[in-house]
Amino acid sequence: MSDRSLLTLVLGAGLGTRMKSKKPKVLHHVAGRSMLAHVLSLTSEIGATDHAVVVGPEMAECGYNLDKWLPSGAKVYVQNVRLGTAHAVLMAKESFEGYQGDVIILYGDTPLIKADTLKDMHTALQKGADIAVLGFHADNPTGYGRLLVENGKLVAIREQKDASGAELAVTFCNSGVFGFRGEVMASILERIGNDNASQEFYLTDAVEIGHADGLNVVAVECPEEEVLGVNSRNQLAVAEAILQSRLRENAMAQGATMMNPASVHMSYDTVLGQDVTVEPNVFFGPGVVVGDDSVIHASSHLEQAVIGKGANIGPFARLRPGAQLGDNTKAGNFVEIKNAVIENGAKVSHLTYIGDARVGEGANIGAGVITCNYDGFNKHHTDIGKGAFVGSNSALVAPVKICDGAYIGSGSVITKDVEDDSLALTRAEFRVISGWAKKHKERNTKE
Repeated sequence: MSDRSLLTLVLGAGLGTRMKSKKPKVLHHVAGRSMLAHVLSLTSEIGATDHAVVVGPEMAECGYNLDKWLPSGAKVYVQNVRLGTAHAVLMAKESFEGYQGDVIILYGDTPLIKADTLKDMHTALQKGADIAVLGFHADNPTGYGRLLVENGKLVAIREQKDASGAELAVTFCNSGVFGFRGEVMASILERIGNDNASQEFYLTDAVEIGHADGLNVVAVECPEEEVLGVNSRNQLAVAEAILQSRLRENAMAQGATMMNPASVHMSYDTVLGQDVTVEPNVFFGPGVVVGDDSVIHASSHLEQAVIGKGANIGPFARLRPGAQLGDNTKAGNFVEIKNAVIENGAKVSHLTYIGDARVGEGANIGAGVITCNYDGFNKHHTDIGKGAFVGSNSALVAPVKICDGAYIGSGSVITKDVEDDSLALTRAEFRVISGWAKKHKERNTKE
């Protein structure tokens, strides 16, 4: 098998009027990233070295931040007038004309397609196919173009409205995903006409042109769900459900336990270590890594957070971006942590906010403690040392440093640094005024 280079060409698709949205359809998210990002990331996964993206004139934002998903970069082309799929591909003609490799054409609204499927297409091209079309067997093929195969060769794609009775009985359907040998691609596309009811240039016509030229045209099969196109909010929800199921199954196959998998929401990049336990109703946003043997208790929300081994999180904990928890740490019920390092063995047990801070190894943070990190204009840092103890209902007004082994008395407002092994407290003098409560009640009752 030859080792040919690979170019992926992604069609950004339209705005999607059925989405009822102001932003391009392909920028709607599934499992924590846009559909377009799913497809772009997939192209690198299959070893593509060259990339092109075609978008509509009102979809310039689709071209932003491509480097995040394609480190090698991509050329962006604009289809100012929509005249069909073949016309859209020809907008990127300079990318593939004379290309000495293979080209796979994808769609930005099909986020469920798998890398192995695209590798199968590339393999077919490497083994001598000039054109490869990705197809699927549909339980209900109504509305899909049918793939007509004779003697193992794909001879035509027949649209529903043009199909004969025998052709309508075919259940092998066109996904729209195509592969070409770069050497023949431009010549075939340039001969596609628009002699049809819509007066558009259809990529599907490339099959009959290639077959008539005596080229090797083949079909590659995949499951139907992989090529689900998203055109509405309902279909977006279907795609989300399918991808969530895949992510959960993969996490459990890698050694994580989920008590109620259907209630756990994951992101495309969630990493759960071996023997991690996840209780019901947990939300993993993008950028979460959980170390071995940790427990994520019910109803916790985590995003862009890294958790060490043996940690205990929740229930009802919120870890926001920048939260870094070491081994054997605890962030208990109704604890919120943001942009803070919680070192090994430290405990933040309940009803506490830690933001823009460091909590040293083995430190203990009591209930109701807050780091006052924002002054209305700027964020400030709080540093809590190794083995420090911060009593309940204390406020640490940043910037401030609580040194190793220091104690903060409950109910204190700390505005200055506290030395090693010292006790700091800021309580008012304790007073008892006998009989005050009774007189207060009597006076107010009379009034």
